[in-house]
Parts: sequence; C-alpha cells; structure tokens
Amino acid sequence: MRFQEHFKEYRIVVFGGLNCDDIYFDGQVESEKRINLVYDDVKRHYHVINNLTSALTRRYVCRGCNKGCRRGVTHKCGETCSDCKSIPPCMYSEERVPCESCNRNFRSRTCFEKQDKQAGRQERLRKGAKLCRV
Repeated sequence: MRFQEHFKEYRIVVFGGLNCDDIYFDGQVESEKRINLVYDDVKRHYHVINNLTSALTRRYVCRGCNKGCRRGVTHKCGETCSDCKSIPPCMYSEERVPCESCNRNFRSRTCFEKQDKQAGRQERLRKGAKLCRV
C-alpha cells in the first residue's frame, strides 16, 4: 500500500471485514499511532475504525498480531520482539544498540529502552534476581 510509504509515523492496518482474521494489509511499522481501516468491497471505499475492540466485537485486540480474544492475559502472541520481548516486535534501525550489562545488541534505541524498563519491572517483582540493568 503506497500510503504506508508516505505515512511512516503510522501503522496502517486494513481489514477486509469485521473479523480479526481478515486482514488485507498490515504496515508492520513500529509506532504507537495506528490507522485502522475496513474495506467495503461493494462501495469500493475505506472506512476508518475509531474503536477496534468495538468494531471487531472483542474485549481485547493484540497490537502485535491483531488477533482478538476475551482477555488480554490469555493471549499468547507470536509477534514478540526477540530482543526485548515487547509486543509488537521492534523494527530494526540502521545500527544495533549494545548493552554493556548483558552483552547483547538491541534492534534500536527504543528496543533497548523497552528492555531496560522491562528489566526494572522484573527486578522489583523478583528482588535479588540478577537482570540486565543499565
């Protein structure tokens, strides 16, 4: 979709109907900003989806894989970042960001920062655990 090339700060997702499994296009751009559209093949027109969970009649819709389920805690997403384990996966930057504490390289500065925040949360939950902290 050519719009995705111009609107790089948005992740554009086009649904073929009001079903999570019916996705025509997913821009897979690392962005919190999304444009969700549904394509009307009768009128050959795109409609904006303002509230994704209401439109797809789901209580939870994963931002990584666009699958819906009753509760977010029961969802096991296959679209996680292999470096920081966040959902959706982080996009690669031109240069990997090294971590001196764990001797790993991360996909981008954002990926590195997400890993740092996650490690901090885990450290507070499991006191005394040796985790990567910068």
